[in-house]
Amino acid sequence: MCRWLAYSGSPILLEELLYRPSPSLIDQSLHAQMGAEATNGDGFGVGWYGLDTTMRDMPDTRGPDVPVLFRGVEPAWNDQNLRELARSTSSGLFFAHLRASTGSPVQQTNCHPFRHDRWLWMHNGLIRDFALLKRDLALAVDPALYPSIEGSTDSEVMFHLALTFGLTDDPVAAVERMVGFVEATGRRHGVEHPVQMTVATSDGERLWSFRYSSEHQSRTLYVSAAISTLRNLYPDNPAFVGLSDETRVVVSEPVGSFAGAWQPFPESSYGIVQPGDDVIGDFRPREP
Repeated sequence: MCRWLAYSGSPILLEELLYRPSPSLIDQSLHAQMGAEATNGDGFGVGWYGLDTTMRDMPDTRGPDVPVLFRGVEPAWNDQNLRELARSTSSGLFFAHLRASTGSPVQQTNCHPFRHDRWLWMHNGLIRDFALLKRDLALAVDPALYPSIEGSTDSEVMFHLALTFGLTDDPVAAVERMVGFVEATGRRHGVEHPVQMTVATSDGERLWSFRYSSEHQSRTLYVSAAISTLRNLYPDNPAFVGLSDETRVVVSEPVGSFAGAWQPFPESSYGIVQPGDDVIGDFRPREP
């Protein structure tokens, strides 16, 4: 499968989470402990919101809310351009993904995160027997969105189905409809457990995360404890001093070695990281 990380909070350098903790996300590209595979070397990607301060006077035809993508097909542990970018780029909301292919080719258009306008999307898991279901699923994508599908992964089709079912208006309901549709389609074709997923998506202001599988044995997903809690637990650690109380990190598996720093997502649940109180709720797929 894959490993991923989503950060929302005070702007930090990407390397603070990709490289500096022990273990870090990049360490998980070689030695993941909780994934279906220990090695996640089939490409990588990062997506972030907010232009670098040195670039703000330059024209950007995409608009200020459209995230930037950097994706590559090399293993993340071996990409020097990623290391250079991570030590020089800061953001208050960014995604990072390490890919372990479930069968689709290793190519840049298959690397996460995926982008549509201001939205980012990344996924760990699979649609089982995707080749069998792909035609029915792809035909359900809004014709206006279909040309935006660049790669061949189940993850990108899931994203475009969620967009079709209203992601930009109500992300939770849209992802519930997407999963309900995939499950109904799969079962029509005799696939018993069609969906296995942890997903993150964002519009640049809020971060939505989902943990679900048709068999209710989902891949791991964790959210960081409140920064105030971490300051109390580790008063001498400077890493937590400059971070706002709004800061949260969602990960496939924990980074760093701080006891009490990570809380598991419940089975079949979603979470929303947003200004003010965060939200966690039950995830209930439904047919659109």
